[in-house]
Amino acid sequence: MQWEAITWQRMAERLAGHLDNLDNLDTPDDAHEQGGWQRVGIDGAPAADTGVLAGELAEALRLRGRPSLVVPADGFLRPASLRFEFGRQDVDSYLDGWYDTAALWREVFGPTDPGGTGRVLPDLWDPVTDRATRSPYVELPPGGVLLVHGPLLLGRWFPFDLSVHIRLSAGALDRRTEESARWTLPAFARYEADTDPASTADAVVRADDPRHPAWTGVRSR
Repeated sequence: MQWEAITWQRMAERLAGHLDNLDNLDTPDDAHEQGGWQRVGIDGAPAADTGVLAGELAEALRLRGRPSLVVPADGFLRPASLRFEFGRQDVDSYLDGWYDTAALWREVFGPTDPGGTGRVLPDLWDPVTDRATRSPYVELPPGGVLLVHGPLLLGRWFPFDLSVHIRLSAGALDRRTEESARWTLPAFARYEADTDPASTADAVVRADDPRHPAWTGVRSR
């Protein structure tokens, strides 16, 4: 891979520009022309802090007059009784059973499909209280951008118009993962091996030192 040193803010500006370019393509799938929505996925382990780039991109879009909605995947965890059915540190469950992908399809991606309502539920479940958040639906205007961020997003057929993978080396992931979450390290090793997010994503960010990220730029599909 060819890496370019960049700041998070400049990266967000470049991504926002890419989304504008996608809007201007004269194709039947032109979301802006059809009054539809664009969907962006920012993938990375919790230690990669995907919310930073999601927030920067939301701000870059706001400055361009584009509405956006940031949806953290952690707002769609399944209830503890399901997450911990096979123990609190079961790697298989973490990979395939912790996140309510059906709810993400129903409440987040479905409403932003062509002809959808744009009424997106920003979160569903609070893992601290282990109760429904009861958050109100948010109306994302036509032409808006949905920004979903969090771990294990790629390889699930989510309909992203643009996907970014924030990559940490094994050593950086080990250093930056909280002690209580270190049991998830084998899960991310398997995710790298099985899903190969660096090849799947449209752009890859190297963030071993979050103060000095580098990226590939957005690669042509």
